[in-house]
Amino acid sequence: MAMKKKPVTGMKDILPGEMEIRDYAIGLIKETYKRFGFTSMETPAVEHIENLSSKQGGENEKLIFKILKRGEKLKLAEASSESDLVDGGLRYDLTVPLCRYYSNNANELPSPFKALQMGPVWRADRPQRGRYRQFMQCDIDILGEPSILAEIELILATTTLLGKLDFSHFTIRINDRRILRAMVDYAGFTAPAGAEAVDYDGIFITLDKMDKIGLDGVRGELVEDGYEEAVVDKYLELFRRISGDTAGLKMLRDTLGDILPAGITEDLSTIMDSVEGAKEADFRVAFDPTLVRGMSYYTGPIFEISMDEYGGSVGGGGRYDEMIGRFTGQPTPACGFSIGFERIVMLLLERDFKVPGTKGRTAYLIEKGMPGDKLAAILAKAKALRSEGEEINIVMMKKNKKFQKEQLTQEGYTEIREFFKDREIDA
Repeated sequence: MAMKKKPVTGMKDILPGEMEIRDYAIGLIKETYKRFGFTSMETPAVEHIENLSSKQGGENEKLIFKILKRGEKLKLAEASSESDLVDGGLRYDLTVPLCRYYSNNANELPSPFKALQMGPVWRADRPQRGRYRQFMQCDIDILGEPSILAEIELILATTTLLGKLDFSHFTIRINDRRILRAMVDYAGFTAPAGAEAVDYDGIFITLDKMDKIGLDGVRGELVEDGYEEAVVDKYLELFRRISGDTAGLKMLRDTLGDILPAGITEDLSTIMDSVEGAKEADFRVAFDPTLVRGMSYYTGPIFEISMDEYGGSVGGGGRYDEMIGRFTGQPTPACGFSIGFERIVMLLLERDFKVPGTKGRTAYLIEKGMPGDKLAAILAKAKALRSEGEEINIVMMKKNKKFQKEQLTQEGYTEIREFFKDREIDA
């Protein structure tokens, strides 16, 4: 049987041109985030299946690549359920592993801990433009800081990075999970027939489709789920009235009254104003009451990056104050922001982005049969230039030299030198 040349569905080979951009982006990410006080750390690709299936990851928990037990622990004949066969899985994001990491190493880490983590994650998702089953994630998180300074720093660091990658006119959409819940309570939702309680997460999942199906589509789905039409209409009327700025937050505060815990809209206003005042990139900050974020572990402010040239989100995050406590039993404030690395790289490639400051690249073409003393002289020349920071690629000359030189030029070589065995080697 012939070996398969194509990668596994949903995964991809990365060619040198893209790899150059990825390496540049990774270097810029680390440099930028370091200037904001973030430090690099790393967790294993494999996590305990109990952690990955803890009902914290929303829909992503349905997409886990699960790993069979190994060796003598794998007893196929005796297995009666999946739990008898599986004890690990490939991580679907970096947040769950970070929380386990912090819980295990907190005594050796500063407080607050400003973490930068980059690495591949895996989701058995349906592949599409900018979405793969294996992809790089890039997260920054602040653990141990309860104030909104964490949100402000995360947004400023992330947007500064995007500005350095030549992105502009994007939008940071911001909301708060507690606002979402208070709006449901204000409307008067009660458990539909056959249900024990109001399914907040189910309502939020429907609301999250607003940009695709509109207000009427959201209304139809909520009514179909068994909620009263008058209640649904009261709920959706809020979204018709709210503007996407601090005035909208004030209107919401006045409307919801005591249903909304004190200080939430004021905190969001402070975050928005602070970011506007200190930002380095060209973007806008907008309050978006329809923003949900899929992960159920969010407990407070949430945010997302919308970019018109992509037609969707290229990053997001929020506060998840209860998650570390599930490992330690002690509440620990936590907030994080993740950029969609693969989508950012895809957009750079579509722009024909050129890595700035790249020095000239030189190729040496050597005729076959080059005498040893002349070859040594060529290698010495290359060594000297490399020590000065230049990039020298030494290759054997092919019969079709014209095509070879065209190919090297396409690869970015700005100078091509030819060395022949019957000619002197320049000093």
